[in-house]
Amino acid sequence: MMGVEVIPRTARVYIGCALLAATAAVLPALRAGAATPWRTVLLLAVLYALCELPARCPLTGRDLNPLPLTAGSFFPVLIAAALLLPPSAAALAALPGALLARVDRPPGGPRRVWRAARLALGVWAAAHAARLFHCRAALGLGPDTPDFPYALLPASAAALALCLALTALDGGIRATVEQLPPKAAWRGLLGRSLAPHAVHGLAGLMMGVLWRSPYGPVAALFVLLPMYISCWVFAQYHRERAAHQATIRALVQAVDLKDRYTRGHSERVGRASVLIARELGMAEERLEVVRFAGILHDVGKLGVPTRVLRKDGPLTPEERRIIELHPEYGHEMVRGIGFLGEARTAILHHHERMDGSGYPYGLKGRQIPEYARVVAVADAFDAMTSTRSYSRARPVGTALAELARCAGTQFDPRMVDALGRALAREGWQSEVTADETAGPPPGPLPAPRTPPPAGAPAGTRNRTAEEHA
Repeated sequence: MMGVEVIPRTARVYIGCALLAATAAVLPALRAGAATPWRTVLLLAVLYALCELPARCPLTGRDLNPLPLTAGSFFPVLIAAALLLPPSAAALAALPGALLARVDRPPGGPRRVWRAARLALGVWAAAHAARLFHCRAALGLGPDTPDFPYALLPASAAALALCLALTALDGGIRATVEQLPPKAAWRGLLGRSLAPHAVHGLAGLMMGVLWRSPYGPVAALFVLLPMYISCWVFAQYHRERAAHQATIRALVQAVDLKDRYTRGHSERVGRASVLIARELGMAEERLEVVRFAGILHDVGKLGVPTRVLRKDGPLTPEERRIIELHPEYGHEMVRGIGFLGEARTAILHHHERMDGSGYPYGLKGRQIPEYARVVAVADAFDAMTSTRSYSRARPVGTALAELARCAGTQFDPRMVDALGRALAREGWQSEVTADETAGPPPGPLPAPRTPPPAGAPAGTRNRTAEEHA
């Protein structure tokens, strides 16, 4: 969950508190005289550690375990521990694997500590939830025989408790590391976690039953095989998606280096495009594509001469025509990138206007692809609300009013309304996009940066949404 390399003090305090709570959770198992089933603890701890250990092949130097840590790849082992062991012992079994697993970003120490504390507390909560529903009797760990289908109840309770505990902890770390408001920090975490944890709960129940069967712990290993295969498939998808992100990141960085006036603009247009699309009720898979469209909408500027992009004075008609070719340049650049899908049409048509006076093809109304209409609004909105070295930001309300004024002629009114509703709920943080910072002015000034038309006074840069091209 921690996506930054410098962890804020509040996050370190949060991690420290989680560590203290995890220590308190495992201490009962370590006390002298505690009836801790050490054999089962050690076997489960070693099994989980081996699953998560990022071993390397001595010949190739490649990771033998390429699975992403955050996927919960081997949570069935932890749920089996919650069903088979007392709460403190179950929490103890999670620690070696959590401490040994791969860390992708520095600082490694705090991240390992956080992961270990998080998993220990989650498994401790899962074991307590399972005991509330008499899991030992249901699994036949005492004198009774296993009780099915009642055994599904403690297993489900354990999986739900693990899910709730990890969700609560993850939201807290997001709030402290990324400085998010509570509502934003926890949004979506539980919904994304419930289904995977339900599957892990069933697999953990199977492991627990087989573990105590006449065939012993070896039989329980067979439960992990289909889980490993499914997680390997997911890891392949994860790698492919990471390659997509790297491709997009490289293109955006190239644009930012070439046009210093729009640094950071692409990422924010992607974010605003997602706000609009989500408000319109687009499916989750389409949100990713519309984000790509927003991020890459100006990639065609790589084909525009730098002297034209950075010109301080008015543009000649010829230079204006060169600038207006950037959507077509961008479309050609990404034509062969299959995963972009409909995003390519947004790159080509995001400067079309509803009244048909835009470019490059003069499309009007619903002829303009939906993604392009989304990105057009997001692009103009961020241009007006960003502070740059040559102009200062308009307040969000002023920018929305300007978009509303141009709705129907330049912008799709549905997209403008959707952005307004999303911002009323989510808010928006205006940012500086050039190298130097500048504070907001006392009053609103137009801000979108596009080259001034031929004949405009030298130095003209601040423009309204209607003039944004």
